[in-house]
Amino acid sequence: MHNQSSGAAFDVVLLLHVACVVVGIVTIATATATARRLGRLARTMAPLPETLQRYFRPGINWAGRTIYGIPVFGFALLGMSQGAYAVTDAWVLLGLVLFVAVALLAECVLWPAERRLQHAVAAAVTPTAGPEAGPPPVALSEAVTADAARMERAASGALVLLAAATVLMIAQP
Repeated sequence: MHNQSSGAAFDVVLLLHVACVVVGIVTIATATATARRLGRLARTMAPLPETLQRYFRPGINWAGRTIYGIPVFGFALLGMSQGAYAVTDAWVLLGLVLFVAVALLAECVLWPAERRLQHAVAAAVTPTAGPEAGPPPVALSEAVTADAARMERAASGALVLLAAATVLMIAQP
């Protein structure tokens, strides 16, 4: 084994890798909390707050996609480590497996449920007559409640997996 690289380029790539992890954790934790909040409100006729309407505005969750930077910068770090780390290290392989699980959970369950909720919320919210009128009560379907629960479970699972991978990468057993 050689000594690990400690140059400026390695440090920048490491910071980018860690930044992707932090942004991923924050966006997935936000998805968990927001889905839980929407699920609670969907069971009532309460008006949807502006924050929920903004969160579920149709569009791609680009902040959530920063998780794809994790393996990109991780592989760059492996390449820059001057042999200190290798893809064949058990902790690297386990981290990769955990990342794949997070990505599959996000792509197959979390983000599709989020997209369906975006469309449902956009369809349910109508413009108000004026600022003094306040937000109208919104009746959301049982499908919205189910999607909110699905999104919350998927985001919670992804958050646990991402936290486990983070601990693994720090410990490097």
